Amino acid sequence: MLLTGRRHPAVRRLAFGTAVALPALFLPAALPTAGAAPARPDLAALVTLGDIRPHLAAFQEIADYNGGDRAAGRAGYDVSVRYVTGRLKKYGFAPRVQKFTYPYWRERTPAAFARTAPSKASYRREADFLTLAYSGSGDVTAPAAAVDVPSKGEGTSGCEAGDFKGFAKGSIALVQRGTCTFAAKAANARAAGASAVVIFNKPGERGPLNGTLSRPAAVPVVGPTHAVGAALVKAARKGGLKLRVRTDAVHGRRASANVIADTPQGRADNVVVAGAHLDSVPAGPGINDNGTGAAVLLAVAAKIKQLGRDGLRNRVRFAWWGAEEEGLQGSEQYLRSLPVSQRARIALNLNFDMLGSPNGTRGVYDGDHSTGAGTRAPAGSGAIERMFRQYFQGRRLPVTESRFDGRSDYGPFVERGIPAGGMDTGAEGVKTAAEAKVFGGRAGKAYDPCYHARCDRLKNVNLRMLDSNADGIAHVLQHLARTTVAVNGGARFGPAAVDPSYAPLWQGPYLLR
Repeated sequence: MLLTGRRHPAVRRLAFGTAVALPALFLPAALPTAGAAPARPDLAALVTLGDIRPHLAAFQEIADYNGGDRAAGRAGYDVSVRYVTGRLKKYGFAPRVQKFTYPYWRERTPAAFARTAPSKASYRREADFLTLAYSGSGDVTAPAAAVDVPSKGEGTSGCEAGDFKGFAKGSIALVQRGTCTFAAKAANARAAGASAVVIFNKPGERGPLNGTLSRPAAVPVVGPTHAVGAALVKAARKGGLKLRVRTDAVHGRRASANVIADTPQGRADNVVVAGAHLDSVPAGPGINDNGTGAAVLLAVAAKIKQLGRDGLRNRVRFAWWGAEEEGLQGSEQYLRSLPVSQRARIALNLNFDMLGSPNGTRGVYDGDHSTGAGTRAPAGSGAIERMFRQYFQGRRLPVTESRFDGRSDYGPFVERGIPAGGMDTGAEGVKTAAEAKVFGGRAGKAYDPCYHARCDRLKNVNLRMLDSNADGIAHVLQHLARTTVAVNGGARFGPAAVDPSYAPLWQGPYLLR
């Protein structure tokens, strides 16, 4: 999962159900009566944990024998692409490998961050601060000024050019993470004449800010912890604060690839895109982030043909995105490569990024913007959220609303007005006491303590959570493969997109409304 500034929810709203009898959907099916129409296949029942685990093991083995990771531009990723395309061919698909280049960035020498006046202090790299990916290089010592930092909460610090009114050129800008991308904050600071940018973490988030600007910046940009940043803001408001920021980085271009595979059946003018990023970060094998999403898509692809022509009225396009961890590069390159006429044929996007966090929650993207946080999604996104929520309610499994903030590969779709939805189970955010009561696990600890780390291996995956999430994904995808009327109305694709005889699998008196 990419960290760009449009972040994982600091607040997740829990959705609770009351005790009800299990619906018939979740009880053993009765034998059909003589002459009765055959029951429709149930994709959620067809896709099992036994189908998913071999893919996770394969991704782990690929990483172990290829430098310990599956990062874009490295051997582990290239072998992962070959593995996915090989599986898809075995399942009867004709996968396409879409190659592209993207900007890359790395630090040549460790960065330095220090307070030089009115008192001196040196901050520790990794413990107190990190360099944001695509930071520019430089060694700057200058006065620091706080920019529209709220007294509490997230705020919009640095998100608007007007925030920098009165900012002295050549100063170092102190801004707090939140609302808009790190790239937007850095660009606004640079336009105001900042010589360096310090983007510190927001309240409730532990550790330094480990993010990316997505493209090379002209000035050094570092991300300290909230505690460090808040102390610096306090000192800046008193006056006389000076900081030193030194970064030394190199950037260029690298090659990566997406893997795309369409079902042979289904309308080509009403395409359901289901995606997950295939790459890891260089620090580890990325089995939860995002081997889980990639493996679930493979398991679903292996069984989806059993839905038959009647169950695949809309084309399903499976996508394994490359270089997500480098700034959503694969999904962005894919959409940019499509002519407008082809892009208009995409009915919606589903995205699955981290499905088995060991201390996780069952997060469904907040498509209806009911939490009031993140980005207001295109119309139809709320319907996708409701499909996931109702499925899990029917199974009496709690969910949270995961902020719709563009942090993963659905972001480029949303930016182009395409409805989107999906799931995650949490990254480096901290589980609340209320979440621990509902989902189990440990309050005050990260959803995934191995996020972007070497320990993100097979043992890091919550298989029980992964299994139930895969059921929900298969179920919702089966429904959307048959009809997208609740998402896009079917109007621009003609009346054939609407199936009045079809009742969604979750309809019935047991719904928790």
